[in-house]
Amino acid sequence: MMNGPPNSKPIPDTARLKAADCAHVLHPWQLFDIFPEEGALPIAAGDGAYLFDSDGKRYLDAVGGLWCTNIGLGREEMADAIAAQVRTLAYASPFVDMTNVPAVQLADKLAQLAPGELNHVMFCCSGSAAVDSAFRLVQYYQNCRGKRDKKYIISRHNAYHGSTYAAMSIGGKPGDHPPEFDYISDRIYHISAPNFYRAGAGLSEAEFLAELLGELEQTILDIGPDKVAAFFAEPVMGAGGVIVPPAGYHRGTREICRQYDVLYVSDEVVTAFGRLGHWFASQDVFGIQPDIITVAKGITSGYIPLGATLYSEQIHRVISEPGKGRCFAHGFTYSGHPVACAAALKNIDIMEREHILEHVREMAPYLQAQLQTLRDLPIVGDVRGMGMMACVEFVRDKVSRARFAEELDVGKWVSNEADRRGLIVRPIINLNVMSPPLIITRDQVDFIVSTLRESIQAATAQLIAEGHF
Repeated sequence: MMNGPPNSKPIPDTARLKAADCAHVLHPWQLFDIFPEEGALPIAAGDGAYLFDSDGKRYLDAVGGLWCTNIGLGREEMADAIAAQVRTLAYASPFVDMTNVPAVQLADKLAQLAPGELNHVMFCCSGSAAVDSAFRLVQYYQNCRGKRDKKYIISRHNAYHGSTYAAMSIGGKPGDHPPEFDYISDRIYHISAPNFYRAGAGLSEAEFLAELLGELEQTILDIGPDKVAAFFAEPVMGAGGVIVPPAGYHRGTREICRQYDVLYVSDEVVTAFGRLGHWFASQDVFGIQPDIITVAKGITSGYIPLGATLYSEQIHRVISEPGKGRCFAHGFTYSGHPVACAAALKNIDIMEREHILEHVREMAPYLQAQLQTLRDLPIVGDVRGMGMMACVEFVRDKVSRARFAEELDVGKWVSNEADRRGLIVRPIINLNVMSPPLIITRDQVDFIVSTLRESIQAATAQLIAEGHF
C-alpha cells in the first residue's frame, strides 16, 4: 500500500510498472536513446498541489500537470459532477442537429466570460485541436469572403501551439520540428519572439518593441496584405520559455493586424482560466480584443480532456450568411462531450465560489518576487514570469548570456535534483519552467523556491566537478 493521499489504492510493483511502460507506451516527446535507461516516473495519486509516485513518495507539482491542474487534484466535487453526468448522459452525438445540455450551458457560460463579441464556440478535446480548428476556421472565413488567396499565417519563433499537423507547423520551436516529421512550410511564416532578455546588448525595451512591430508589418507587406490571413500569438509564450512581451506589444500587433485585415488569433490554451488572474488574458491583461481565442487545459483543470475555439460575431455573420447553402464540414465525435462539459461547468463554479482568480492576483506577486531571489546563483541568467507562469534560465556566462551546450540539457540536471527533494519542475534544455496549481499557498511557494535553490546549487556543483562550468 502506498503512503499517499486519502482513497489511494494498492498498486503494482514499481519496477514492473516501469518495465511495462518502457515496453509498450510511446510518450509525447520521448527521447529514444535515453528512455530505455531512465524510464518514466510512475505517478499513482494526486491531492491538491501534490503528486505521489508508485512508491508513495510525495512531490509538490510546480508544473501543475502541464499548465492545467488549476484547482488542484482530488476534488470530490469534480468526481461527483463527472459521475453524475455519466449516469445521466455519458454521450450524445454533436453532429448537425443534435446537442446536449452541458454543452449548451458551457457555451453560454463561455460567451458570458469571453471578451467582446466572442459569442460562438467550437468544442474539441485538446488545445492542439482547438488551434487546428482555428486554422480551418480562418481558411473557411477567407473563402466565404471570396479571398481564396488570403491563406498565409504568421506566427513567432519559439511559439508553441500544439502537436497536431497544422498546430505544430504554426508553432516555432526548433526542437519541436525534428527532420523526421513533415510540416506545412509554404504558407506559414515565423517572426521574432518578443524575448527582451535575448534582444541584444544596448537595446532599450522601447527600441526592441519598435523592431518587433516593424518586423510584423514588413512581413505582412512582403507576403502581401491580400495574402496574409491570420496572426497566431500566445499572450505569454509558454513552452517557448515563459516569454512576457514588452509593454504595448499585443496592442501594437493587434493594430497592425487590424490595419491590414489580418485576423488575430490569441492562443490562450495556457493563459485562460486564471493562470494570469483572469478568465482570459487577452483583454483583461493586455488590452486587446482578438478575433479568435483558443482554450483547453484550465477549462476543466485537467480532470477531463476538453478544448474550445471561441470566435467573433463578425466571423459568424460572414460564414453563416443566409442563402449560400454552406456546410461547416469540421468537428469531432467528442465535440461538446457532455461529461467533459459538465466537468468544465463544475470547474468554473469552483473557481467562482472560491475566488480563485482573486487568489492568483494576490499570490502571483509573491511567487514572482521570491523566484527573483534566485538571481544570485552563478548559473541563473534570467528569472521571468507573470501570474502563475515562471521560468528560470540557466547560462554558462551571465555577462555574455552564453548558453550551456544544448546537448548538456542543464535544465534536466536541475530538475533531477529537484525530483530527489520532492519538487517537480519542467526542464526545457537550459530552462526550468513552472506553472503551479492556482490554489498554491505561501508556504508552498517558499518550498518551491528554497528547494529549487538547493537543486540549482547541487547541479552547479556537479557541473563544476565534471568540467562543464
